Amino acid sequence: MNTKIITNYSKLRIFLFLLPLSLLVTIVVFLYEQNALSISSYTQIQKDSFIFINHNLGVYPNLQFNLTQFGDCLISLSLLSLFIVYAPKIWEAFLSASLISCLFTRVLKSLFAVPRPAAMLDHSKFIITGETLSGNNSLPSGHAITIFTAHTILMFAFMPKKLSHKILWFFLAISIGLLLVFTRVGVGAHYPIDVIVGSIIGYISGLLGIFISRKYKIWSWVNDKKYYPIFIVLFLICAAILINRIIHENLIIFYLTLICLLFSTYKIIKVYVQK
Repeated sequence: MNTKIITNYSKLRIFLFLLPLSLLVTIVVFLYEQNALSISSYTQIQKDSFIFINHNLGVYPNLQFNLTQFGDCLISLSLLSLFIVYAPKIWEAFLSASLISCLFTRVLKSLFAVPRPAAMLDHSKFIITGETLSGNNSLPSGHAITIFTAHTILMFAFMPKKLSHKILWFFLAISIGLLLVFTRVGVGAHYPIDVIVGSIIGYISGLLGIFISRKYKIWSWVNDKKYYPIFIVLFLICAAILINRIIHENLIIFYLTLICLLFSTYKIIKVYVQK
């Protein structure tokens, strides 16, 4: 599996950045034409679309709240733990991409300082599921960045060979990703453009992570079994945090993630002991 993924990553070319960059430029041009480059106008032009999407998705609060957890770094890391033994190249790309996405998230949220919907709109007008978020960090969506960062790494890792299959795989992966990120609108945490921009930034972060892991060997130690105890400790800490979340929130996604994490921990301990 790891050899196939390395081969897939080696085929990627720099022109793949053209689409996401073009989409970002398109969004800026759209906002400019709508005279919506200020915070107040940015939120105002999305009010109706936000409420429409929120009301349609918010009727399934449990589903939305479970799916939106995929944007939590803990959940993404725990699910990707399945690949640590069989496809360490994914982890090499993921580690670089995570640092880049974290930087993008911190810088852009501070730069734009857009208030969240709960800080601008009447709470009785839309559905809030989970914690009420009302800070000035709506743009871009951090959950969307995390989802598409991991999503992009996996999408290109398992890209089929045939062109027709590639196209189908690409649109399927992007569709699933958008389904997940729009749960942020469904739970009342973000405006639509927040999650779209976050998705694009996440896609760019994932690509950068792949290109960095391909050119530089800074994370090559991931494939060295003598460092497995680091991951064993990390996974056990993540498992403890998940158990604590199950006690307080009791979401299905936490149980599924915990099962993946415990299985990964078992596999990595087994490989380490047999080295």
